[in-house]
Amino acid sequence: MNRLSRAVLGLFAAPRVNMREDYGKVRRVQQRLAALSGPRYRTAYRQTVAEVAGRLVPVRVFQPRQKRRDDVLLFFHGGGWVTGDIESYTPACATMADLTGCVVASVDYRLAPEHPFPAGLEDCFGVARLLLQEPHRAGIGSAGNVVLVGDSAGANLAAAVSLMLRDQGLRTAGRQILLYPVTHWDHDPLTSPFASVRHHGEDYRLTNTEVQDYFELYVPDPVQRRNPLVAPLMATDLSGQPESLVITAELDLLRDEGEEYGRALRAAGNQVRIHRVESALHGFIALPRFSRSLREAYEVIDDFLDGSLNGGPT
Repeated sequence: MNRLSRAVLGLFAAPRVNMREDYGKVRRVQQRLAALSGPRYRTAYRQTVAEVAGRLVPVRVFQPRQKRRDDVLLFFHGGGWVTGDIESYTPACATMADLTGCVVASVDYRLAPEHPFPAGLEDCFGVARLLLQEPHRAGIGSAGNVVLVGDSAGANLAAAVSLMLRDQGLRTAGRQILLYPVTHWDHDPLTSPFASVRHHGEDYRLTNTEVQDYFELYVPDPVQRRNPLVAPLMATDLSGQPESLVITAELDLLRDEGEEYGRALRAAGNQVRIHRVESALHGFIALPRFSRSLREAYEVIDDFLDGSLNGGPT
């Protein structure tokens, strides 16, 4: 990529904030933006709850304008386990439903730091287990039609849920789609094993400082950050995982760890497709529908949902 292109993309860099101190402000901004766009999507969803260990976890269910598949995409939103919710992700989920032709169920899991690890993961796991045990709740006949989907920290949660389901001997999802997932615990450019942390950790949409702040809020104990349910790449056994699609963004500091997780899944005997969206920034799944990065990602997702793992590993 030439210098001019990099300079243009740099204009899309997120404002620098101290996430440990300002996460509340970020949430309020997201809520205001969601309120502005909310009325446009009111008819696209219905609100429900799932009971998980005596708690009621909100779930927002989006119907596609034209249903083309029987799959239900169980979606866990991004936001570093600290920000984001089903309101701020409503436009992205409505787009996901329309472009895949699938029902999308978005989980409003508990956020850190009020609810640190493993609270949010327990919510996501509980909803997934309930849906896999009783798929008729979503109007489908088989748990094989449940697809776990997440972006960024949500993709981390999807990967962790898959590991938990296997470890507890429970029915696993038929497939999982991990969009620029967090899979490793170290995002310090001086010590990280991944070049993308050093090359893309300062200039664009997400910085290594922000990721480290998120980890401190989500998992206050540094030792626990190496737990495979926090950093799935630390798992010693990745066998028995669903068919997986890992999509990364070229200019994302999480790029290399996401692709490494895909390769690790493949090495453990799982069927995996890895796709890198060139010139894309972190968080592109929330871009408008005319975005080239978004369109490319959904072309790959469509192929994957149709049963294709072709396209070649990266």
